[in-house]
Amino acid sequence: MSDKQSILAVDDTPENLQVLKGILVPQYSILAAISGEAALKILSKTRPDLILLDIMMSGMDGYELCRILKSREDTADIPVIFVSAMSEVKDERQGFEVGAVDYITKPVNAELVRARVKTHLMLADQNRTFKLMVEERTYELEQTQRAAIKMLAEAGHYNDSDTGVHIWRMASYSSALAQALGWTVERSAMLEFSAAMHDTGKIGIPDSILKAPRKLNEDEWEIMKTHSEIGYKILRESDTPIFELAATIAHYHHEKWDGSGYPDGLSGESIPECARIVAITDVFDALTMLRPYKKVWSTEQAIATLRENAGKHFDPSMVEKFISIMPDILELKERWDAKEISH
Repeated sequence: MSDKQSILAVDDTPENLQVLKGILVPQYSILAAISGEAALKILSKTRPDLILLDIMMSGMDGYELCRILKSREDTADIPVIFVSAMSEVKDERQGFEVGAVDYITKPVNAELVRARVKTHLMLADQNRTFKLMVEERTYELEQTQRAAIKMLAEAGHYNDSDTGVHIWRMASYSSALAQALGWTVERSAMLEFSAAMHDTGKIGIPDSILKAPRKLNEDEWEIMKTHSEIGYKILRESDTPIFELAATIAHYHHEKWDGSGYPDGLSGESIPECARIVAITDVFDALTMLRPYKKVWSTEQAIATLRENAGKHFDPSMVEKFISIMPDILELKERWDAKEISH
């Protein structure tokens, strides 16, 4: 296998291809195509390091081919240099607009061709190296962020009677409901991580209240309610989108549709959508899971409670949407319940 860098030359005049081949061989491995269609066939099987492209060709012209290449993930990064007899400024401008990195006019100068090719191959190599470094760094940052999210989510329930599986199960419900409501896959995934941190503020609540084996008195309940603002203050310290979303959820997930919730007594659509989603999924999961002070409710009982509180505690349209995707919710529940048993 050759270690030479490869160049695809595209021109509908065979003599022009021979000229380019004579200039660039033996330093580079040259592939040749006499049309845009032929070039695409070659590119379906191999990936050259650079493309030299004529503009005026029968059938698909160079501009059109370049647009196609730049629109495809597998060819978008290949540098394209136009080699054309079209020497007007507007021709060059259009070449750059469709994605070319350079423009050489015919008749070509051998030294100029070699110099431009060498320069753009070097730049492409640097770009690939930089891109790999960025991807590796991004992956490291994502893993670090995921670890931080997991720690914050678990910390909020460390001294609580809830299990760790609860927070991830209700978070998966939140993502499913968000997608059903029209959220993008990416933002729904972000919500899943953010929702898991909704009770981070419980880290600031005394054990005597979190673990009280009885109904809380009025003073204790007022202390318990501060967890929403504690969580907000902790999570807002980061200005990244995922933690901003988490801070909003932590702050408002105990607000109620009729305005009787806390901490700010918001009502209706003035409650952020993310918090309205989590209010439903958190309660549904709490009702259908075993806790020291309650038995497991059936799905039917939980649904009846959601419907009964639609328009009071919950956004009524969201309740109906959540119930409409119940088969998906129950599939998620089964998956997370299995993990809980295995632990």
